[in-house]
Amino acid sequence: MEHLIRNPIIPGFYPDPSICRVGDDFYIANSSFELCPGIPIFHSKDLAHWKQIGYAMTPENGFYTDANLFSGGVMAPTIRYHKGTFYIINCNFGDKGNFIVTAKDPKGPWSQPHYITDIQDIDCSIFFDDDDKCYLVSPGEDKEQDNNRAFYLTPYDIENFKVCGERKKIWNSAMRGAWAPEAPHIYHVGDYYYLMIAEGGTEHNHSVMIARSKTIDGWYEGNPANPVLTHRHLGWDYPIENVGHADLVETPQGKWYAVMLGVRIIDGQHMNMGRESFICPVEWQRGWPVFSKETGKVELSYPADPDLPWCEDGDEISADRDDFDGKTLGIDWSFWGTPSEDYYKIEDSALQLKCLKRDMIRKLQPVSFAPKTEKDENVAFVGRRQRHIDFSFEISMDFKAGTNEGISESAGMVIMQQCNHQYRFEKKSKDGKQIIALVLVTTKQKGLPFMPGYESESTETILKECEVEFDGPVILRLEAKGQDYTFYMGQTADNLEEFYAHADGKKINPEEVGGMVGTMLGMFASGNGSESDNVAKFDYAEYTGR
Repeated sequence: MEHLIRNPIIPGFYPDPSICRVGDDFYIANSSFELCPGIPIFHSKDLAHWKQIGYAMTPENGFYTDANLFSGGVMAPTIRYHKGTFYIINCNFGDKGNFIVTAKDPKGPWSQPHYITDIQDIDCSIFFDDDDKCYLVSPGEDKEQDNNRAFYLTPYDIENFKVCGERKKIWNSAMRGAWAPEAPHIYHVGDYYYLMIAEGGTEHNHSVMIARSKTIDGWYEGNPANPVLTHRHLGWDYPIENVGHADLVETPQGKWYAVMLGVRIIDGQHMNMGRESFICPVEWQRGWPVFSKETGKVELSYPADPDLPWCEDGDEISADRDDFDGKTLGIDWSFWGTPSEDYYKIEDSALQLKCLKRDMIRKLQPVSFAPKTEKDENVAFVGRRQRHIDFSFEISMDFKAGTNEGISESAGMVIMQQCNHQYRFEKKSKDGKQIIALVLVTTKQKGLPFMPGYESESTETILKECEVEFDGPVILRLEAKGQDYTFYMGQTADNLEEFYAHADGKKINPEEVGGMVGTMLGMFASGNGSESDNVAKFDYAEYTGR
């Protein structure tokens, strides 16, 4: 039986993969944006099966992010290993910018962040040369070229975590006036240093470009065959789109592979899972890397590397049920924003969420690059990523909303995308009665969240509501077949009734969302503007992919 590496290797919203190898072990770090913990880390021995082993950023080592657009926070990490230490360099938008964390074991613990105040560029990468010298490479404004971006190399003292030399421009980009040249990585292969970057933005026109130089500080000369990898020429309905932001790794046997982000398209344009992690083989020919030789595109599967041990111990993601009978949340669960108050606990085999004052939507704020001077309000949300096109998500909740005048508590299931796009399947009170409602939230936006002048307006629409005619726990279930969502409710899991059929998944995954992040499936509780001590208890949550 032929073993296959199947793409995506890490399904769901795990974008911007960076990879390194230590001995026979491979490690990937991903962006996580406003989710906490941040920067998930995966391990593999065969490049096919990946298992999450930890996070680089947690509240314990000083990680902070707001719950705002869902697309701020930490993005585009680079993971490297040098002389017994793992290094991750990343940027936290809205906190203190670029930083480096270190660990002896990628499972953690990771160090407190060492902030890089001298470099304000995004997508910084770290490179260790053969002589142990360390460099940072990053995209920055090029005032000589009408403020288009160029790539800069900066010598860095890794022992003392400070810049130790002059910043030097080493390349512009492959295309003249290229849109969004970013995601640089440097490699030393044979007689050349290679600078690999992304261009075209992280949407349909995304691409991988590469240049080389005989010396680390350039000037780098672009590959005449650039782009060396892209899917932008394959049309808008090809099953894998937006390919780019790549990183290279060499196996112990001298074979090469690239990991990169991509998206799986649903119904020709929509990207519910967001940007995921993909892989392809790379072969060096005539001094340049050739990606996915013969086809030139990222395939849905490749023959597994026969030189690597086949290890079927990766993430079991097709079916997963959490009965919340441990002391802590499982590694798949995330908060939206860093928890700064005790709004959740696991007790009596249930996840308990307090109805915080903040609701699930609010006026969106543009992404700020200035450090935070005060902590943001928490939102009581715990969720996990959608990892399949077809799936079901089911929860059991015990919650009674307050009925006193002026109280507006709610709790339930939420299917959440960025910028206040969501379905909420919630329990609340109305006219003294307990109500189940399905609420759709959409947002009109003007401009980009990262640019001045950004404006937005969110709208809530109640699709259906009805009285709950029984006391005690309620089972809420979503069945998704592509973009066709059907919601069910009932008193027991084996006797559910259809609540709302054929809700449109495209409503929370419009093209303007852009696929920067992916859909989260979770549980929430809110006082909706009022202080409350009420608690929603969730007995289990079950995700099944198909």
